[in-house]
Amino acid sequence: MRGNSHDSPQDGTVGKALDVLETVAALAPVRFSDLLARGGYPKATLYRLLQTLTHQGMLAYDEDRGSYSLGLRLVRLAHGAWAQSSLAPLARRALDELAALTGETVHLAQMDQGQVLYVDKRNAARPVEMFSQAGKVGPAYCTGVGKAMLAFMPEAMLTAALARQSFHRFTAQTLDSPALLLELTAIRARGYAYDNEEHEAGIICVAAPILARSGRMIGALSVTSTTARSSLQALEAHVARLKLTASEIAVEAESWRFPEHG
Repeated sequence: MRGNSHDSPQDGTVGKALDVLETVAALAPVRFSDLLARGGYPKATLYRLLQTLTHQGMLAYDEDRGSYSLGLRLVRLAHGAWAQSSLAPLARRALDELAALTGETVHLAQMDQGQVLYVDKRNAARPVEMFSQAGKVGPAYCTGVGKAMLAFMPEAMLTAALARQSFHRFTAQTLDSPALLLELTAIRARGYAYDNEEHEAGIICVAAPILARSGRMIGALSVTSTTARSSLQALEAHVARLKLTASEIAVEAESWRFPEHG
């Protein structure tokens, strides 16, 4: 848990409760003693927050195991958010077609607080084990979809997103901050991004931003493969179709008045 040191003074109890909720989501099922051991809040404060979240149906408590997990009320809210604020429902057909056409893994992502949120995925004809899964959060600075989104953010939003990047070196190909800024300029010029084994060794992709008619970035799409069976040059053959699919999703988003999140 982040604890008080990372909470904004304006967030108060709501911020603390959401912090605890996020921690439970990451560890569930999890016992009180384990949450307490992670630090962040005094015992009495943590107990009070857990009790409130449980009473409100946001968490569920298993008396036999003495552990907390996500509650059904949160599941209902998540389904509503998925339908209203996720590109996944309206992009389903386009993803199916792109995956069938390329035979490769297809990812759909949005930006969440400077990080990549994978909202949908289609596995390749021959599936490959990799980090990305729908609902998972990954780094923006070293993934194709992340860089595609960063490149088309307004300056102020980009500055805020870059401040949230860890710039941890996952592989020998991972870009540092100065190299990333140069790369983002190149992405804007050509209209799509690469992941050249920057997040995971052996994993490569081409990625395109999903842009609203106003030019605002609302997500990104990628075609992903491995160095064992493809190359970036080979994946570039899919760029035209990738961009077309991104445009189709953007049109669907406009029709549904999809919220233009940062």
